[in-house]
Amino acid sequence: MVDIKKVLEDPDYFKEACLKKNVFVDIGTLIEKKKKQNKLIQRRDELRHILKSSSKKNISLQEKEKLKNIKKEIKILEEALDTLEKEVYEILRKIPNPPFPWVPVGKDEKDNVVLKEVGEKPNFDFKIKDYLTLAEELDLIDVKRASKISGPRFGYLKNQLVILEFALVKFIFDELTNLDVIEKIIKENNLKVETKTFIPIVPPVMIKPEIMWSLGYVDSGDIEVYKILEDNLVLVGTAEHSLVPYFKDEIIDIKNLPIRFLGFSTCFRREAGSYGKDTRGIFRVHQFDKLEMVSFALPEMSVEEHKFLLAVEEYVMQALKIPYRVLHICTGDLGHPTAEKFDIEAWIPSENRYRETHSCSNTTDFQARRLNIRFKRKNKLEYVHILNATALAIGRTLIAIIENYQTKDGHIKVPEVLTKYLNFDII
Repeated sequence: MVDIKKVLEDPDYFKEACLKKNVFVDIGTLIEKKKKQNKLIQRRDELRHILKSSSKKNISLQEKEKLKNIKKEIKILEEALDTLEKEVYEILRKIPNPPFPWVPVGKDEKDNVVLKEVGEKPNFDFKIKDYLTLAEELDLIDVKRASKISGPRFGYLKNQLVILEFALVKFIFDELTNLDVIEKIIKENNLKVETKTFIPIVPPVMIKPEIMWSLGYVDSGDIEVYKILEDNLVLVGTAEHSLVPYFKDEIIDIKNLPIRFLGFSTCFRREAGSYGKDTRGIFRVHQFDKLEMVSFALPEMSVEEHKFLLAVEEYVMQALKIPYRVLHICTGDLGHPTAEKFDIEAWIPSENRYRETHSCSNTTDFQARRLNIRFKRKNKLEYVHILNATALAIGRTLIAIIENYQTKDGHIKVPEVLTKYLNFDII
């Protein structure tokens, strides 16, 4: 949520931010209601002061009658204030986090900017197969039986592909909890961030609806969640959804910042808005496993921390030797809580194009305000900045490995960096 004081100080800035994100919010009405709210608060407080002062005196019957009328007026004012507070809040929560000035302006994903392409695309001297064809031939993925059991957009991972998944998980946890690796990433990218490792976490995959709402994605329809109505819970779409609120209503010791989490979880997404897209295979499914990074940082350090998280993502892709490109996401394609975002897309040979595997977002203090996560500096409380980034979307990474590492005789090589976790180097 944005700071309403800043909205009142510079409404044009927030109107422009809404335009950049293709969102309409009636900021004029918000300001009118807030000013009216402030006037009613002032009047209520004046009347309360009169009541408080009068309670210490011997007063006449006529004055007692006046005080009764004052109490009635206070009650009416409080009812009006309660309504106004809800109305102000409803408009305020619809204002998206303004994008940073240097974020490219655009309407949708077509206006995202390619920053760079990294890695050499494989030059196959044979007719390649798409990942699902090859995986089915090797009995690694079964979507047909999964469809019978669970419906569309589900799949069974089988045999060596399962072992490969857990090798990927172990690799990520080993690397991101290794201080030498973190130091290497920071030095190679000339970053000015703390040399601190990630705290490994396996978080809950069910959270309260109000917690999901506090993250800011539901407001703009950026994510559709599965609801467990009987128990009033929702399933997370990423570990971020239960990692970001970890410090809800807490004051973090400034000495501990930044705090970096690395969470592994199964994730659940309805994908209701993707009808007809990627219906074949396991690229876009209702259930998948993912490793997610979340960082709690000082406000003045969040831009640099964002660069660090992106550098971690690139380090992983380079270690796996998967060709990729980095996108700077334009204003119209940014999520509601996001001030700046980068995506990484892996090269998929059978489609002759890049497909998204990672995202990396800076939400500044937008989520921290809703979750009331603060730190103290010079006896003043401030909101932390919260960032999130994909460490590894496992299903999509497996797809990229199968496609880029396939062999002429219909097998799959294992990325060299993973062989120490396995008792095989080819599938």
